[in-house]
Amino acid sequence: MTPLSQTLWTVLEIALATLAAGVGSVWLAAVLMRWTEQATDQRDARSQSLLSLSAGALLATAFMHLLPEAFEAGPSPSVLFACLLGGLLFFFLLDKAELWHHGHEHGGHEHGGQNAHGGHEHGGQHAHDHPTSSQITGGWAVLTGDSLHSFGDGVLIASAFLANGRLGWLAALAVLAHEVPHHMGDLVVLRKSSDSRQWALIKVSLAGAVTVLGGCLGYFLVGYFEGALPYFLTIAASSFVYVALADLVPQLQKPLSAKETLIQVAWLLAGLVLVTLFSML
Repeated sequence: MTPLSQTLWTVLEIALATLAAGVGSVWLAAVLMRWTEQATDQRDARSQSLLSLSAGALLATAFMHLLPEAFEAGPSPSVLFACLLGGLLFFFLLDKAELWHHGHEHGGHEHGGQNAHGGHEHGGQHAHDHPTSSQITGGWAVLTGDSLHSFGDGVLIASAFLANGRLGWLAALAVLAHEVPHHMGDLVVLRKSSDSRQWALIKVSLAGAVTVLGGCLGYFLVGYFEGALPYFLTIAASSFVYVALADLVPQLQKPLSAKETLIQVAWLLAGLVLVTLFSML
């Protein structure tokens, strides 16, 4: 095999592996969520369980996978902590801009009261047709962080292929495994900020497809991207921490019975354990 054909074959392998890891993990997460929903009878209990699992998965992805990798890569901890803080502030401002845009667009229709026909139906119809403030937070933060995370995963897979083709496929399998619970968290957040489940799935799939871009570019520019990888990972971690603590956890802080509280904590721990185990693998 000539050097050119070897290069093309390796790039093709990287593209296929990163596509399977980045997009395949999203679709597998969607299938598992669908199965979970069908296996649960009570809608509120199902929603709380998925929120708890998602919060645990996002926090574990940030603190047990992304940040350790970033700190092991060599940059000064003070620089990475500043990057983490800057990411949290950025996603806070991004949420504010998203909320402001939504409020500005629908500002004249947010109040109930009488409509032009003397009735009170418009306020209820508006609440049905348009997402509320709590429903739209976290969407752009998840997509931005997920894209950066996916790009970093692509670079990691490309680096493994440069060492050994079999190692590259094993790295892709590991990425797919640990991305599934985290993508379940992404889908929960995006379903709240999208008009349909299909759009949420498409958005997260497109973010996952950035893995292919990271893999193909990483193959040719792996030295440069390896230097920037800790910062990609830290910013991605900040997005997951922000979404988990600012959007998901507040929705779990509601009065529950002792049994419901234990179930909620169990799902939260399940998200933490799943991502941690896959990251160790």
